[in-house]
Amino acid sequence: MNTILNCLVQQHDWRILPFALLVSVFSLLIALSLFDRARNVARRSRRAYLIAAPLVAGLGVWSTHFIAMKAYDAGVPMRYDISETVVSLGVVVIAFYVAMQLALAESGRVSRIVASLTCGLGVAAMHFMGMAGLRMSGATLSWNAPLVVAAVIGGLLLVSAVALLPWRSGAKRVVAATVLGAASVCWLHFVAMSAVTVTPTPGILLPAAAAAETTLTLWIGASVALLAIIAAFLTGMVWWSRHSALGQLREAIEAMPDGLGFYDADDRLAIWNKRYSEINPEVTAALKVGVTFREVLMAGINAGLYPAALGRENAWIAERMANRRRPMGAMEQQIGGRWLRVQDRKTAEGGTVTVCSDISDMKRDAQALAEARDAADAANRAKSQFLANMSHEIRTPLNGVIGVAQALARTDLTAQQREMLDLIHSSSRTLQTLLSDILDLARVESGRLELGDEPFDLTKTVEEAGKLYAAAARDKGLQFFVEVAPEARIWMHGDPVRLKQILTNLVSNAVKFTASGFVSLTVDAAPQGLRFVVQDTGIGFDAETRERLFSRFEQADGDITRRFGGSGLGLAISQELAAMMGGGLDCESEPGGGAAFILTLPLRPAEAPAAPTLSVAPTDAIFAETRRLRILVADDHPTNRRVVELILDQEAVDLVSVEDGAQAVEACRASVFDLVLMDMQMPVMDGLTATREIRLHEVAMGMPRTPIVMLTANALPEHIMAGTEAGADRHLAKPFSVEALLAMVAELTSDAPQAAVQAA
Repeated sequence: MNTILNCLVQQHDWRILPFALLVSVFSLLIALSLFDRARNVARRSRRAYLIAAPLVAGLGVWSTHFIAMKAYDAGVPMRYDISETVVSLGVVVIAFYVAMQLALAESGRVSRIVASLTCGLGVAAMHFMGMAGLRMSGATLSWNAPLVVAAVIGGLLLVSAVALLPWRSGAKRVVAATVLGAASVCWLHFVAMSAVTVTPTPGILLPAAAAAETTLTLWIGASVALLAIIAAFLTGMVWWSRHSALGQLREAIEAMPDGLGFYDADDRLAIWNKRYSEINPEVTAALKVGVTFREVLMAGINAGLYPAALGRENAWIAERMANRRRPMGAMEQQIGGRWLRVQDRKTAEGGTVTVCSDISDMKRDAQALAEARDAADAANRAKSQFLANMSHEIRTPLNGVIGVAQALARTDLTAQQREMLDLIHSSSRTLQTLLSDILDLARVESGRLELGDEPFDLTKTVEEAGKLYAAAARDKGLQFFVEVAPEARIWMHGDPVRLKQILTNLVSNAVKFTASGFVSLTVDAAPQGLRFVVQDTGIGFDAETRERLFSRFEQADGDITRRFGGSGLGLAISQELAAMMGGGLDCESEPGGGAAFILTLPLRPAEAPAAPTLSVAPTDAIFAETRRLRILVADDHPTNRRVVELILDQEAVDLVSVEDGAQAVEACRASVFDLVLMDMQMPVMDGLTATREIRLHEVAMGMPRTPIVMLTANALPEHIMAGTEAGADRHLAKPFSVEALLAMVAELTSDAPQAAVQAA
C-alpha cells in the first residue's frame, strides 16, 4: 500500500491527473448511455450505437492511460512507439465491442459477468501493450510481479461487479456502471504503475527534443480526437434520433386503421392521419392546422352529417363538447348511413387525442348475428317440439308392439312362436334404444340434459349394468365378469341412471364386437377418482378409427357391408355424459387385439343410508288379496288401452277404460278407484288438466288421495316435472315393460283395501 501511495504522490503530477479521471468518467458515461439505448431500440437501429459505444469507451480509456502517463515522472525522457501504441488502442476498442455484443445477445448473469471480464482484460491488455511501447532515454523499466497480479485481479473484480447491479437498464445502472468502470481503470493503471521500477542505463539514449515532441503530439492528438468524436457523435445521434423517432411516429400514425386527430391544449388541430379525413370526407376541407374542434363539428352540421343534431344544433354541440372535456369512454355516433365509434383521451399537457373508428360493418354483423341467433333459437325450439312430438308418436305404436309382445309372452306358445316373439322383442328394444339415443343427443346439444345428484350404491349400480348383458355374453360363449375393487365398494353422490347408461353402452358394444374370449367390467378407486374399465377381446380398431370413434353417427366399421348394427350415437353421448359428470372417456385398442374403454369420474363419497325397517311385500302379493282392485285407464289410443288390459287381465283387477281426460274426471267423480293410469296428450281434456280436476274434487269432497300415474309417451324431463306439478304420483314412459307396470301397480296399491273401506 505504501508503494502505491508513494507512486501516486511522488511520481505523478496532480495538476494533470484530474483531467485524466474526467476523460475516463466522461467517455465511459457516454459509451454506457449509448449501449443502454441500444438495448431499447429496434434491431435495425442498433448498429450505429454498437459501433459508436465501444469506440468512445476505447478511446476514452486509452486517452486516460496516456494522459496519466503524461503526469508520470520517470526521471528520464520518454517517447512511444507509434505502431505498438496504435495496436493497444485497437485491442481495447475490440474488447469493448466483443463485451457489448455478449451483453446484448444474452440476458443471464453469467453472460454479463463474462462481458464485464472481457472489458477488464481488454483494458489490462491495452495498458501493458502501451507500456511495452514506451521508450526511455538512459533507463530501462522492470515489473514487480505481485503488484502486477494485484492490479489485474483488482481491476477485474471491480469491473465484474457491474454484472451484479440490481438494475437491468436505465440511468441508475449507467451511473453505477460508470463509477465501477472508472474505478477499475484507475486501480489497474495506478497499481500497475506502482509496480514499475526504473533502472538507469547510460547506454540507452534518446534525443530529448524528439521524445518530448512525440509524447506531446500523441497526448494532444488523442485528447482532441476523443472530444471531437464524442461531440460530433452526440450531435449526429441526437439529430438522427429525433428525425428517426418523428418519422417512425408519423408512419405509425398513418398506418393506423382508425382515424386519429391530435388537438392541443387550446383544442386546435395539430396533426391527423389520412384515415381521419377518410372517415369524415364531408369535413376534409375544414381539416387544417389550427382549426378548433368546435369548427370541425360545425362543418359536419352544415354538411348534415349528424341526424341527432337536427333542430337542436347548439344543444347538441354543447353536449358533445361537455363529453369531450370529461371523456367517459367510447361513444357511438350515427353519421348518415354509417356508424362511428369516437373516443377522446386527454394528454398530460391538456391536449386531446380523438380516435374515430368506422363500425358500420360491425353494426351490420351484429344485426345479422342477432337475426341468426333468433332464427337459431326458433329452429331449436321447433326442433325440440318436433322431437317431443316424434317421441310421442313413435313411442305410442312402439308401446303397442312391446306391450302386446310381452302380454303374448305370458301365454302358452310353441317353440317357433317363442322364437318369433324373441325377434319382436329384440327389434323393439333396438328401436327403443335408438329413440332414447336421439332424444339424449338432442337434450345434450340444447343444454337441457340435467344430471341428478343423489347418494347411490356404486357396487349395486355397476353390477346391475353388467347383468343386463351377461346373458347375451353367455349366449355367444364369452367369459363375462364384473369386478369391483374393495376400495370402490362405496356409496357416492351422482346420477346412477346416467352412470348406468354409460356402462351399459360400453358393455353392450364390447359384447357386440367380441366373437370369442371375454368381456370384463372392472372398477377401482383412488383419492383422485374412480376408474371404470370395460375390456374385451373383440375386433379392435386402429389409431385412425380411434380419432373418429367418439364422433356422432360413427362406427369402427362404417362401410355399407358392416356386420354390426347401431346408430353410432352411444359413444358420443357417453363421452358427453362423462364430461358433464366432471370426468372423461377414452379408449385403447389395436386391430384384432381387443379394446379397452376407460371411464374416469371424480370421487364424491356419500354416507350409506340407514337400513330400512319396513319390509315390502312381493310384487305379486297384492294381487292375492280377496278384494279385486279397481283401476281407471285414460288413453285416447285404443292400442294402448288394449295393451294395459292384456297385461292386467291376468291379475285380480277390474279395469275401466275411457278415451279422454273429461271422461276420466267424470269416472272419478262417480266411483272410487284404487289407481288411475293417465295419458298426457288426449282430446277434449289433456291428462294434466284432468289430474288437477281430480285433485280438486278430492279436496272438495274430503276424499283420500287416489294414486295417479302419468302413463304417457311424453318422456322428456319437462314432461315429468309437469306431471308432478299437476299432482301425479309417478311417471311411466311408453313403451314400458310388464314388470315395470306391475311393480308400480303393486307399490301404489299396497294399502288399497284399507283406502277402499274408508272411501265406502
